Amino acid sequence: MTETDTRLLRIAYEEAKAGFDEGGCPIGSVLARNGEVVSQGRNQRVQRGDPIAHGEMDALRKAGRQKSYRDTVLYTSLSPCMMCAGTIVQFGIPRVVIGDTRNFGGNEEFLRERGVEVILAEDPDCIALMKRFIEEKPELWAEDIAE
Repeated sequence: MTETDTRLLRIAYEEAKAGFDEGGCPIGSVLARNGEVVSQGRNQRVQRGDPIAHGEMDALRKAGRQKSYRDTVLYTSLSPCMMCAGTIVQFGIPRVVIGDTRNFGGNEEFLRERGVEVILAEDPDCIALMKRFIEEKPELWAEDIAE
């Protein structure tokens, strides 16, 4: 992890915290290019009633059309689900920095097998926020992960 990684992951965490404060799932994401934010977003499933408005998807949607993603990095407060991992691969995003795999994980190897560099930050703030959410709103968490 570089200083830039730490700074940009912190923005993803702040997006996750904002989502939590809005009553949604606390998952935030940042798409960056050359250390600069292209876009940032958060899980909006509850707020918008949109089942595919995951944090990574929100950040990518806000980025708008890009000629290429091959020079970008995606930062996410929680390990990407299969939908988001598939989108990372589809768009050719070469590097992903993940804040938390303790509360949810499993697609890191899927990404690696497809050439994506995966950095596991295991950020204490990301881990604690998701743990709190799962404990306080288990039914919403189960809905988010389709259980």
